[in-house]
Amino acid sequence: MNIILIEDDPRIADFLQRGLKAEGLQVQRAATGTEGLALVQDAARQTAPGDAPTVVVLDLMLPGMNGLEICQTLRAQGVPFPILMLTALSALEDRVAGLRMGADDYLCKPFEFEELLARLEALCRRAQGMTARSSQLQVADIVLDCDSMRASRGGEVLNLTARELALLELLMSAPGRLFSRERILSSVWGLNEDPLTNVVDVYIRRLRSKIDEGRDSPLIQTMRGLGYRLEAPAESGLS
Repeated sequence: MNIILIEDDPRIADFLQRGLKAEGLQVQRAATGTEGLALVQDAARQTAPGDAPTVVVLDLMLPGMNGLEICQTLRAQGVPFPILMLTALSALEDRVAGLRMGADDYLCKPFEFEELLARLEALCRRAQGMTARSSQLQVADIVLDCDSMRASRGGEVLNLTARELALLELLMSAPGRLFSRERILSSVWGLNEDPLTNVVDVYIRRLRSKIDEGRDSPLIQTMRGLGYRLEAPAESGLS
């Protein structure tokens, strides 16, 4: 995923740029509305089919052009990149104005970095559209059909609930990637879930019992204090 960050507060911009790059994302940054608009327009001209998705993280209050003007201009020009708007204005009318001008999501300051990542990932999945969801995910001998949402391991159909399937899809979307409990909670259960709940650990145990129990090669790994990941054993040679 490529991120175009348009934020004039250097403290916030530096924090976000470091955090996003640490997640392995490509980040381009602009500090004014005019500069940010030009950056997005250039990226749109250079983007080809099959390229990694680009998401715009856009501050509302900017010098030169504000975020609403940028949104309106980009949508009028047919630029399809998803836009996540950041703002300190949390009133309903402000959120509605941003969405009506073409923003795809709205995040009020201050915000948690994990929530920002979860929203960016959701926008990225949406941008990839049905083409991405019609394919299969495979890690070692476990296969998930993202269209029918049916899973199997070694040819044996797995009897998973809807929530277990959503959790499995998240883990299989990036084999080997470590997902924190907070990220899993936001992505699978939604952003309003109590962050102190142990529901993630409960469902990881349930999922592990259905796909790993009694098998020679467990796929779900626990990193104590950090989170969970799913990856093929090194000797399997499959991804």
